[in-house]
Amino acid sequence: MKSFYGQGKLLLTAEYVVLDGAKALAVPSNYGQSLQIEKGEIGKLKWTSFDELQNVWFESEFGLQNNEILKQDKNDDPVSNRLLQILNTAKQLNSTFLADLDGYTITTKLSFPKNWGLGTSSTLISNVASWAKINPYQLLEATFGGSGYDIACARALKSLTFQLKGNEQIINTVDFSPVFKDHIYFVHLNQKQNSRDGIKQYRLNTSDLSSTISEINNITDCMIECESLIDFQKLMDQHELLISEVIKQKPVKKMLFSDFKGSIKSLGAWGGDFVMIASEDDPTTYFKSKGYHTILTFSKMVKN
Repeated sequence: MKSFYGQGKLLLTAEYVVLDGAKALAVPSNYGQSLQIEKGEIGKLKWTSFDELQNVWFESEFGLQNNEILKQDKNDDPVSNRLLQILNTAKQLNSTFLADLDGYTITTKLSFPKNWGLGTSSTLISNVASWAKINPYQLLEATFGGSGYDIACARALKSLTFQLKGNEQIINTVDFSPVFKDHIYFVHLNQKQNSRDGIKQYRLNTSDLSSTISEINNITDCMIECESLIDFQKLMDQHELLISEVIKQKPVKKMLFSDFKGSIKSLGAWGGDFVMIASEDDPTTYFKSKGYHTILTFSKMVKN
């Protein structure tokens, strides 16, 4: 049996503008997804995916014949279609992948709820790329697209900065474990945001982003070095205003939590998934009173 594991991710700075070369601060999560490969029935690839509660959320079967991966059923299930695309793309990148007639039983297991947006797709891409012995960024580009910071996080030992320079990914590990980390929380907004939709909306912006990117780069560097909660909150607030102007969308604090005493920053695609909270006091009671019950501490969420 072979086994691979990919960590989930959070993009703490440079959401959207990371696509245009801004330096992002990203953190791997303590949550992730495993992929196990065992021998199966000859000429078949049986795939079963389990959620964090050990319930099957997806299963499908593919045929392996004449060096091809084929769908066995006629339904138009989007998850099955996407998985077939990923496997066929992996095969294009390495022709020896799934070239034999052996059968396979594949099992994936999540340790986080799918609607958290921590990287069900990116951890899958990373794991399949490891299995197929191919470049995960090439597999990502040919399937989901995106900057690739999530792939970097899937395999990272610690926090990192991520920056695109042409076709190259500049990745540097950093020590990001602020002395005030006990005052940082992550709250889920109860809805899964499709990052591809967010990126599509962002791409409608045609203004010059050079000064914004320069300011975001500075904020990223300052957040890494920051030694006080108050200064960190100021950086979060500045970042929210900058991205708000770029994507023409109100910051989440103004929209939903205007009476909150602390700083709130959207992460990734605005409008869903997690937000980062920096607060002197424990914000759990406040957010639960608003109907938001998934509240994780920095230490619970972030791998360090």
